Parts: sequence; C-alpha cells; structure tokens
Amino acid sequence: MWVWTKVTPLYSGINTNRRRSRVMNIIDTTRRTRLTLVLLLLPLSSLAVEIEVRALFSGAAMFVIDGQNQLLKTGQVSRSGVELVEANPKEAIVRINGEIRTLQLSGRISSTFEKPEKPRVMIKVAENRQYITTGSINGRPARYLVDTGANVVAINANMAKTLGLSVEEGVEVYASTASDDLEVTMVILKEMTVGEIKRNNVQAIIIDGENPKDILLGMSFLQHVDISEKAGLMVLTSKL
Repeated sequence: MWVWTKVTPLYSGINTNRRRSRVMNIIDTTRRTRLTLVLLLLPLSSLAVEIEVRALFSGAAMFVIDGQNQLLKTGQVSRSGVELVEANPKEAIVRINGEIRTLQLSGRISSTFEKPEKPRVMIKVAENRQYITTGSINGRPARYLVDTGANVVAINANMAKTLGLSVEEGVEVYASTASDDLEVTMVILKEMTVGEIKRNNVQAIIIDGENPKDILLGMSFLQHVDISEKAGLMVLTSKL
C-alpha cells in the first residue's frame, strides 16, 4: 500500500501570471494531441482526394493530385490510391476505390473514397476485343466470356464435368444458333458469381463437345446487372 505523507500543489511557488501561462500551454498541447489522435484514428476511407487533369496523352496523363503533379501511365496507381485505367488525348478514366470517373482536360473531381453500395465488376477489353472475366459456379473457379447476345449461360460438356454439373439432373431442349439447332441440356446453377456479384438459381445450358471454350456469360445472369462500356472498359453493376 502506498501512503502519501505530503501533497505539493503542481504550481506551488509560481506566480499567478506564470501559472496561468503554463495552464494555457498544457491545455493547448492537450488539444493538439487530441486533434492528432483524431486524425490518426480517422479511417483512410473518409479522406477526400482532389484530382485535376493537366495534360492528356495516349496511355498516360498528367494529374494534380492533392496539389502535387503526378504523371501516371495506364495501370499505374498514385500514392493516394488513384489508378489510371485508360487515357487518350481527349479524356482520362480513373478508378478510385472501385469508383470509375471520366475526366477531360482541366477537369477536376473530389472523391471521398467510399465503397460502392452495390457490387460491381470492371472488365478491361482483351486484345481480341472480347471481355473476359472470372468467378465461380457452385464454389468452383470459372472463366467467362461476356456475351450479351446469348439468352442463357452456356457451358461445354467437358467444362460442366469439371464444375461438377450432371446432365442427368437437367432437361433436354433445343437451342438455336446462327448456323444450326442443337440438342442441349438445361440445368439450374445453384450459385454463380462474377467477381463480387452473386446470384442463385441461374439458368444455363450444357452443350456437348468442347465448345464454347470459355463459359458464355449470357442474359440469364446479365439480366441481374446494369451494363456500361466506355473506352475499352465494361462495368457490371448489381441491380440488387
């Protein structure tokens, strides 16, 4: 047990003016310390970022980000988390924490790094002008080719086996293509994801053979998303 035999006032022996000055200094220091702690505790997602375009090139752009000049090439990310997705002499497309923004010369935006309310997937066009993305079917990895002209998701028979799908659980139907009518098996995918977008009980067809090479991401899934495409970037945004 500690016993204090004598307690001496903190400012004993100091005149009134000096005492008041020291008290104010301590209060001011305390306030600054509290402010610093608040700033340190603030999540990065609440910090705003000011972005301005100063120059545009093919595949690169000069920005002023939070008052500092930064040259970004396509695919590069700034220290503030701004990614240059695409650039040409007319405009720059940037991604900020999943949000896509389009900026023109001298254009300025302010963003607060907030997570989108609805899941979305961004797909960059491939060299063959196709949009390829990935996800899963019933928990197994899957690779998709986006095909807005297909009414349903289409899977070749070999891929269906890899995904654990059984034609015995489906129904035989006929599907029309540009060149022929095919006998296929209609199945229901219990769970299907594209990026972070998830849907249950998605209609699909299994086609005998090795085609299509990639799973066709058709409208039986795409009907549940909003689709936008600009400058070689497709964005799928969940409607739910």
